[in-house]
Amino acid sequence: MATLSSKARRAAVAGTLTLGALTATAAPAMAEPVTVPGVGVFDIPGVPAQTIEIPGLEQLQAQFPDAPVPAPAAIITAGQKAVDAAASKIGAPYVYGASGPDAFDCSGLVQWAFKQAGLNLPRTSYDQAAAGTPVSANALQPGDVVSFYGGSHSGIYAGNGEVIHAATSGVPVKRVPLSSMPMDGARRY
Repeated sequence: MATLSSKARRAAVAGTLTLGALTATAAPAMAEPVTVPGVGVFDIPGVPAQTIEIPGLEQLQAQFPDAPVPAPAAIITAGQKAVDAAASKIGAPYVYGASGPDAFDCSGLVQWAFKQAGLNLPRTSYDQAAAGTPVSANALQPGDVVSFYGGSHSGIYAGNGEVIHAATSGVPVKRVPLSSMPMDGARRY
């Protein structure tokens, strides 16, 4: 019976720590270091550098020193959601002027993917290249919108030096090396 009680207390501590970690991770935008005592230091977008207090944490840790400390919940950015949405359309046909869900042109794919992530982006590649926040090529993150050929073509940076885009008539949506096209700039939304 003592084992069951001990397990229940450990579960309560883990739940409390998880709640604290989840509360600390719910935010958008630029990452800043946040310290959660007894858990660790995390870069949490949109939260200024600080130490998050979890009421009673020290007492719980003292009372249950062997309780497991849960890992913080992973943060999935809107950019990553857009990458995942675009990746789900690899193989979809290119159709000039199409913006999904079954066929796309380049800017239509970008707009559709970000809409799946909850963001409304401009419709044309030129407008996509002019909106958002500029990002240098060496600071690209998954989900950044990359412009090519003087802004007449756009794609979504997928990470690992690759971009997902709807190329041209007769060529389906695909993932290609970023270096396969002349990049003009990138924007973060």
